[in-house]
Amino acid sequence: QQQQQQQPQPSLARRNHLSAPSQPTGPSSPQAQNQFAASKHHQQQLNPNLSQTQVPASATRFHNSQTSSSSTPNHENVQHATRPSSAATTPGSSSRPPATIEFAYHNYDAMTSLLHNISNNFPELVRVYTIGKSVQGRQLWVALVTKDPHNDDQLLKPNVKYVANMHGNEVVGRELLLQLLVYLVNSYPMNQYIKYLLENTRIHLMPSMNPDGFEMSSEGDCQHGDGRGNANGFDLNRNFPDFFAANNFEPAKEQPETRAVRLWIDQIPFVLSANLHGGALVASYPFDNQQGSLLSVLTARRSSSQYSPTPDDDVFKHLAQVYSFSHETMYRGEPCPWDSKGFPNGTTNGAQWYLLEGGMQDYNYYWTGCMEVTLELSCCKHPPRRELPQFWEQNKKALVAYLGEVHRGVRGLVLDPSGMAITNGKLKIKGRDFSFRLSKRGEFWRILLPGKYVLQITADGYEPAEEPFVVNSGQVTFLEVHMRPTSGNSLNANAAEGLVR
Repeated sequence: QQQQQQQPQPSLARRNHLSAPSQPTGPSSPQAQNQFAASKHHQQQLNPNLSQTQVPASATRFHNSQTSSSSTPNHENVQHATRPSSAATTPGSSSRPPATIEFAYHNYDAMTSLLHNISNNFPELVRVYTIGKSVQGRQLWVALVTKDPHNDDQLLKPNVKYVANMHGNEVVGRELLLQLLVYLVNSYPMNQYIKYLLENTRIHLMPSMNPDGFEMSSEGDCQHGDGRGNANGFDLNRNFPDFFAANNFEPAKEQPETRAVRLWIDQIPFVLSANLHGGALVASYPFDNQQGSLLSVLTARRSSSQYSPTPDDDVFKHLAQVYSFSHETMYRGEPCPWDSKGFPNGTTNGAQWYLLEGGMQDYNYYWTGCMEVTLELSCCKHPPRRELPQFWEQNKKALVAYLGEVHRGVRGLVLDPSGMAITNGKLKIKGRDFSFRLSKRGEFWRILLPGKYVLQITADGYEPAEEPFVVNSGQVTFLEVHMRPTSGNSLNANAAEGLVR
């Protein structure tokens, strides 16, 4: 309480760097050529019939001059596949054929084989690891796609994740992530936009959170069918702790798949995420639940569905629209054949659509600050495999465009007076009630739209700090904050005294 009553003080030192101009003037240098190519590539994704006020501005938002990179820590319960030989050929080498994949449903064995084959053939771009096992003992595989994936010492390189097949009978997202993996590694040598993403982003692809449920599902079951839940019959998207529902979480009922993902989210400082589902065509953003259920699980009456905004509602709307307008048809907001309700611009607030308790989307946001959107990508949950090429064409540009959204807003480091990382701090954007966290290296990231903001930081043993900053369109703002120790923190206080002198 005493610390909270202290007035925020200016930090000891700060550097505020803005990225290069958002509109490249032309390909007059290799760097400018890369920026120009990335801008041109993304402009082609936007619907030419839509105005800039309708389509989220994104043509050059990935041009961040701050390209030093963050790492994913080594984690005790994250098991890594055997590291392949370093004698592999370089990307784009004519002696190495491109990765290949069929438009087909890959069962667990086929998916496992595909992931490891790509990892073995592209070790400089892909590392496969597992975060745990399902009820029936299947590995929960993740493919980390990034330049130099075995290097965990890359500062300020943000982590993004896609999670699919959480409901085992919703299968399109599973195949889209496998297609995306192949597309990224094959495009890296020749596509400057993909090259930028992989060199400046750590992309984690989990094709199946519920591999047991997938094995029970049947092709052609569009609305119902087996496999939605895990092998214990639990709906994994109702199995997470819920911010709004008092005492909803029962550890004894937590499923192994849920626990594995929850620990994964806790260990890696994910900045951006999407959860791929089926059964509708819409991008849904938090909250999925609403305030009324905080009162009491015994007395609170569940009100009808209504808009339940997060403090970052502007950003979530933007993220949902980036995907919707980059998708070939989602932005039209047309309902599925068996539903009369459409979605304006192809997006919706989750709670306004229907209330959901114990969902992964809300958990990501309130527990770690990671911004996650739920993507419903097919009216039919398990469509015929002949339709998979069409789904890929509809979603390819949107999947790539959404990844790039991690390169907007603010990022930086929080350090003590001697330059050592502060890791126990909490950060907030003034006026936005939810906090986000520092990494084990003192890094932070926050996706924000253009505007003026104030970063608020608290940490045990240090005076609260406030840092004003500006986010410009198409740019990332970098902050380096040195916090002042409190008088009781004698070692750091002496260091600060010396630095001031």
